Amino acid sequence: MIKITILGSGGWGLALACTCDRLGHKVTVWSAFSDEIEAIKRTGELKAKLPGVRIPKTVDLTTDISCASGADIVLVGIPSAFVRSVCEQAKPYVDENTVLVSTAKGLEGDSFKRMSEIISEVFPKNKIVVMSGPSHAEELGRGIPTAVAVASYDREAAEYVQRAFSDNTLRLYVNDDVIGCEIGGAVKNVIALCCGVTEGLGLGDNTKAALITRGLSEITRLGTALGGKKETFSGLAGLGDLVVTCTSIHSRNYRAGVLIGKGIDPEEAVRQVGTVEGYACAKATLRLAKSLGVSMPITEEINEILFLGQPAAQGITDLMSRPAGAE
Repeated sequence: MIKITILGSGGWGLALACTCDRLGHKVTVWSAFSDEIEAIKRTGELKAKLPGVRIPKTVDLTTDISCASGADIVLVGIPSAFVRSVCEQAKPYVDENTVLVSTAKGLEGDSFKRMSEIISEVFPKNKIVVMSGPSHAEELGRGIPTAVAVASYDREAAEYVQRAFSDNTLRLYVNDDVIGCEIGGAVKNVIALCCGVTEGLGLGDNTKAALITRGLSEITRLGTALGGKKETFSGLAGLGDLVVTCTSIHSRNYRAGVLIGKGIDPEEAVRQVGTVEGYACAKATLRLAKSLGVSMPITEEINEILFLGQPAAQGITDLMSRPAGAE
């Protein structure tokens, strides 16, 4: 039996808690929000984030972050904006031999740091594994087969996490390209916003397919410029995650994009949907790309729409009017 502490009571963290409980592990879920913990204790589920999925009574629920003490694995499953602060809170309680697993997808504000870089700064002596791939919490929680990648610079740590989380519902593939997996997981949210916008505008599958395909090219250019491997972007953490996020109403980024395409102000769309990682990530991604001299025209257009008041339809016109090129 492995002792696993999950920091964050979001849908993905809760879905993984259900998986790990089925595997016989000792699971504790921590949340900074007492109302979420109380809601689960009272009703057996968290309807706001994972409706219809029962959280086993054998999963411990707490708002006391000292629960990270003595854990074999601590999974950081919170929005990217709060990863650093929550890790700092947990730091006094995390043992040096604890494996840290990151499922957060995004880039940190002005530093442009990936989530594993932030975690490694707070926990320099710990082994860190990134889990990323096409994974709607709503589906994993209902037992729908799901496959993701687990990436680490330490293969033994990645294989340990692979064994710990794998069952007949969740399949994990080991990967050594941490950079590629994290860039794929972060920037796909930006492209998903764009795909949602086209849906809100009433455009078709052709447009969406073009955005997914050319968006993957942008993600790959940025990821390889940072040192990621090109082949990673055709795998689970690249194409797989991009497709599932760009085509499903389960995706908060996609849903926010739909609202924006229908004319709702971007800030209001984000407020209505909740956590929309691609919103902040769009700005950080574009700034990072420009600092590296990487061309990302789709990312540029969504930034114009999100932050500079450009009408959504104009973004499509701009992309379609760009000079002719080659793949």
